[in-house]
Amino acid sequence: VSRPLAGAPAKLAALHSRVNELRPGGAQALGALLRALRGTPVVVNLWASWCEPCRYELPYLQREALARGARVAFLGVNSNDNRDDARKLSQRFPMPYPSFEDPRLAVAGRYGARGLPSTAFYDARGKVTVHQGVFSSEAKLREAIDRYALGRS
Repeated sequence: VSRPLAGAPAKLAALHSRVNELRPGGAQALGALLRALRGTPVVVNLWASWCEPCRYELPYLQREALARGARVAFLGVNSNDNRDDARKLSQRFPMPYPSFEDPRLAVAGRYGARGLPSTAFYDARGKVTVHQGVFSSEAKLREAIDRYALGRS
């Protein structure tokens, strides 16, 4: 999971070197990283260890991040969670990208998330589209990445 991605630009290779990290800083730290990634499509998944639908879709996100990580940035936001429980889940489902702690749901509030999981897609111009709820299949997640992050219909 932590091998460099072939052909990844430096800023995406740097993200991939932070596999499975749970980082402090919440909305502020996420915002700084999103600014640094401007010009790159980004997928931001809001999750929590106590969220069964989050655990259901994590394998889809793992596979898509590994398959597309050389051209799309993937980030996680651990929302309203216990740090120890979040770490246990990330050991069970290693995420090939870093996650930011959001104990007070500031990020969820910014995205207008009405529950978990929620996923925000940024295209290269910075336009954001938020998907509420779980992806029922990896194909549905792949379609959303293509449409909202990569701008393909």
